[in-house]
Amino acid sequence: MEPRALLDALHIAERLKDTPRHCYTSGGRRESVAEHSWRITLMAYLVKDEFPEADMDKVIRMCIIHDLGECFTGDIPTFRKTQADEDTEERLLYQWVDSLPEPYCAELRALYDEMAERKTLEAKIYKAMDSLEAVIQHNESDIGTWEPHEYELNLNYAWDKVEFSPYLTALRQAIREDTEAKIEAAK
Repeated sequence: MEPRALLDALHIAERLKDTPRHCYTSGGRRESVAEHSWRITLMAYLVKDEFPEADMDKVIRMCIIHDLGECFTGDIPTFRKTQADEDTEERLLYQWVDSLPEPYCAELRALYDEMAERKTLEAKIYKAMDSLEAVIQHNESDIGTWEPHEYELNLNYAWDKVEFSPYLTALRQAIREDTEAKIEAAK
């Protein structure tokens, strides 16, 4: 990529460092979208041996780019995001992707299409990482930052995203146990 085009793309992506997510860190500040993306990427790397049949480099690429649309719309928690929000984010993201030089434009479009369809093993792993990280982060945050509906959400969110994998199902169960312990300790 030509240096100016690279800098332009990086300036857009930098917005994620200042885009807050709904969740808080264990230190008590709002988590950024960039931090969430970094950690799901790390998760994918750390579970690569559990999925020898998967192209984990592709999963890592999916994790890195998955929330770039939020450069344009900000983060809207999954329990508040409407179809209109999804459509706006996708439209703005694809406009930006289309402005990138080849082969990046085509590669990103192909990855985003695969991620949206969630039919490949790689897309399923990426989506599981995305969903599980949010629950893990809630478990790490102060329970006083949770909204009332998040108690149930943290117990039950993402089971449908992990059911394809015994390993991820076991991980989800371990995360649930952490949630149960956190809720019990707060009583």
